[in-house]
Amino acid sequence: MTFRPLTTAVALALALPLLAPGTALAADPATDLDEVLVTATRTQIALRDSLSPAQVIGRAEIERSQASSLQQLLAGRAGINLTNTGGLGKQTSLFLRGAGSNQLLVLVDGVRIGSATAGLPALQDLPVEQIERIEIVRGPHSSLYGADAIGGVIQIFTRRHTGGLKPRAMAGLGSNHLREASAGLGLGGERGWFGADVAFLRTDGINACEGTAAGWGAGCFADEPDRDGYRNRSASLRGGGRLGDAWTLEGSALRAEGYNHYDGSRANYSETVQQVFSGKLRFAPSAAGSLQATVGRSYDDSDDYGATGFVGGLETRRDQAALQGDFILREGQALTAGVDWLDDHITGSTAYDVDSRDNTGVFAEYQGRFGAQQLQAGLRNDDNEQFGSHTTGNLGWGWHFDGGMLLSTRYSTGFRAPSFNDLYYPYYGNPELQPEESKSLNIGLSGELQAWRWTLDVFENRVDDLISFDSATFLPGNIDTARLRGGELTVGTTLAGWDLAAQYSHVDPRNRSEGANRGNLLPRRARDTGRIDLDRDFGDFAFGTTLNAAGSRYDDAANLVRVGGYATLDLRFEYALGSDWTVLARVTNLFDRDYQLVDWYAQPGREYGLSVRWQPRG
Repeated sequence: MTFRPLTTAVALALALPLLAPGTALAADPATDLDEVLVTATRTQIALRDSLSPAQVIGRAEIERSQASSLQQLLAGRAGINLTNTGGLGKQTSLFLRGAGSNQLLVLVDGVRIGSATAGLPALQDLPVEQIERIEIVRGPHSSLYGADAIGGVIQIFTRRHTGGLKPRAMAGLGSNHLREASAGLGLGGERGWFGADVAFLRTDGINACEGTAAGWGAGCFADEPDRDGYRNRSASLRGGGRLGDAWTLEGSALRAEGYNHYDGSRANYSETVQQVFSGKLRFAPSAAGSLQATVGRSYDDSDDYGATGFVGGLETRRDQAALQGDFILREGQALTAGVDWLDDHITGSTAYDVDSRDNTGVFAEYQGRFGAQQLQAGLRNDDNEQFGSHTTGNLGWGWHFDGGMLLSTRYSTGFRAPSFNDLYYPYYGNPELQPEESKSLNIGLSGELQAWRWTLDVFENRVDDLISFDSATFLPGNIDTARLRGGELTVGTTLAGWDLAAQYSHVDPRNRSEGANRGNLLPRRARDTGRIDLDRDFGDFAFGTTLNAAGSRYDDAANLVRVGGYATLDLRFEYALGSDWTVLARVTNLFDRDYQLVDWYAQPGREYGLSVRWQPRG
């Protein structure tokens, strides 16, 4: 079947408003019941008013999904392609709208995380038990955040609580000798709040790499047909309070440790640590304006070991600070302006010619509402110690129809600074590299029709000066260009007591560079992905199911190594034992499908899980 999502979705986007009843132009102000989004504008807005395609996953949905990892929680969601090399704890990469995993910005409580050497975060080591909510914003947002936000931004907020004293605990067992447990408490009042959580997960895992099928040296370059286990320990703290009527102070800390066995010829075991610290001081003397100062630090530390002991390790330290002002210019118009600073510093067993760099960014964002029309415009300049000045921007427009329908369009630019590995890794780096640049257009249509909620977005993102391996110099170079084109459809409703959420994405990530690979699909991206969640409560009993599917993908730039598509079905059950205790059970990959996300690397087959959660309702 031939599918042309861009032209089809544009036609739908233009036709649906004409078919909708009551298209008189009128403002449709947000209510207190609207879900809040922060990441798209660096200010609180209603999710339904966002001109950037976005999705919010709250704590209730995280618990209902019974996901043991971010990979399980995010798989199949709008715009997301995932790869993983063998189950829990194994290297996981996230491609957003076809952009590379190193073209994605990930924040934890507003702090940029990830390795400055590899250029991407260790998503597999971030435990879901420490997460309160996740905001996924699709499309370039360098005009707000600077480098790396070409594909979009994912912001993770750690657990928090503002009510009375609320303890909680969970313990569970599962297939492949899975053991998991967590405990925490929250305490909040009118003047302040505090919370703490700890979590533990351990599994014997599966034989992650099947390279032995073709003899030694295939796939993972090792012959190790054993189980590749994983262990994760994590803890988080957060607290805050009001210092008088106008001042608010808050802080948070997260530490996650990963202990991972894998198959490799030189090393086959790693120990990783991710730490994030953040502090915020906010001054809001009136509803017309506020000023917020933020400081943060993130660590990414990884050590590798082999049969003879320690092989090597690297540590990234990222110090960050920002000052942001939010001002109401007049009713329906707001201005956000600020400055932020980032300093990357690396240490470890590998010597780099340059081991630190800083970046200072100045930004401004305008938001306005004029009757039925909505306007957004932003501009940012980054002064990078290595690459000098770089300017990015965005311009968005929306039209609100009666009945809650929004037609929007957004043009934005982005860039990515080369990582330290790209520039300076011994015998591989190229210090002459320049930043990647992108230009993107998004057209969206969203609305509510009776019990139905839906969004439709189409986009095109052109990325220039892509950094990739140059076969002529045997070094990375700015030799590639890419065209990322596609669309996303999400639908949600409640029918006869059943909660239905469906998501479908199509992306056509094409190599537009001159040469043998021109016109090929970029590697490790499935063109079609989808997810359907169906849940219902039956009094004390709850049932849910998730269908997750992805089409085939290629594992190489030449499109010679094909990895087949797959579809899996998961089941989950809950039973409330009184008001405080809940028993949970799950079956993942019910039909025991044999599939891969990366060539040679297996995914778990059918798995079972059983756990109990204690959470007083009073």
